[in-house]
Amino acid sequence: MTTYICNVCGEAYLGEGKPKHCPFCGAHEAFIKEGKDAKPVTEVKEALSDVTIKNLQETLQLEMDAYAIYLCMAGKADSYEIQKMYKRLAMVEYEHATICTKILQISMPEIVPRLCSDAVLENFQKTLELEDNAANLYARFATEAVERHVKIMFTALHQVELAHIDLINKYM
Repeated sequence: MTTYICNVCGEAYLGEGKPKHCPFCGAHEAFIKEGKDAKPVTEVKEALSDVTIKNLQETLQLEMDAYAIYLCMAGKADSYEIQKMYKRLAMVEYEHATICTKILQISMPEIVPRLCSDAVLENFQKTLELEDNAANLYARFATEAVERHVKIMFTALHQVELAHIDLINKYM
């Protein structure tokens, strides 16, 4: 068994082989390293530019909102599969929020419950809107970041949100 560590969220995975995606934050395989080689972005403690702070704060709020609405959607799902898919998406978005708090070196703000539709198709549409918005923002934020570790984080999150879009499109 080998210890693998995600360079985005800093969480460890124990297994016989490197996972294709981080089971915690969803980062792609390229961001996952053997434990001895890992250098998680959440462990970098350096001054952040004003733009980066603003973008991380916006990301934190976006991810907290996504977490809350996906939990609502999980509760309204009409099948066990969809319920568990939304619960997993919620947990990934919560991990993204946690990454932001670690880089900003702040505590997790209170999460406010969000409302969602009773209709699964409407929730899928809303999910696509949320994920598309996040993917576009994170692509922009990656170009705006002057700190290497923040560029890495936003690049990874951009890829994860694109994968979420692909997932939801398969259900549509």
